[in-house]
Amino acid sequence: MHSTQIDEVISAEFPNPEVDPVLSDIVKKNMIHGPCGNFNMNSPCMKDGRCSKKYPRQLIKETQTGDDGYPKYRRRSPEDGGCTAKINFRGKEIEIDNKWVVPYSPPLSKMFHAHINVEYCKSVKSIKYICKYIHKGSDMAVFSLKKAKEDDEVSNYQLGRYISSNEAVWRVLSFPIHERHPTVVHLSVHLENGQRGRTSREKMLKQLLLNHPGQP
Repeated sequence: MHSTQIDEVISAEFPNPEVDPVLSDIVKKNMIHGPCGNFNMNSPCMKDGRCSKKYPRQLIKETQTGDDGYPKYRRRSPEDGGCTAKINFRGKEIEIDNKWVVPYSPPLSKMFHAHINVEYCKSVKSIKYICKYIHKGSDMAVFSLKKAKEDDEVSNYQLGRYISSNEAVWRVLSFPIHERHPTVVHLSVHLENGQRGRTSREKMLKQLLLNHPGQP
């Protein structure tokens, strides 16, 4: 897939507010990561002083496809024609550029007015990304246990399974938890003359009689 084709589907930039003010507002409200780093070192994404999601991203003029299957999306700087946006963060108005934009699909963002991260994946490793969510299990909740009128310095935390009433009814009625289309069919791959065969005692006796007629 050519980089220009990726740009037709996925964007990682602020839209021009004069050209598309609706999409510009949607991106500012829903498709900005953080900000973290120097703006907020206590952000949940910060691990060992760095953003675990690799933000802020590098500003580049054109989309570049990588060998690992994940491209570097076009994120133009203001000098190259990229747009900036002003957002309210912790009671202050700050100006940010395309370094903080989460990749999105303009038609989907306009349709749902929500956070929808869209990525281009061409590597065989992407199957792990697709399957891991449906195999994560039920939602989990972390809660603390404390005795009444007792303030311990160390609180005991327990990891528990949480099932809502909606999910309970869904499982009781045996509705499908997930689906795939098209359905995956396992193919028996083998070398020449190495295919597996199945037989029974009756079939073996019939075959012996056919191969050796007239013998007792």
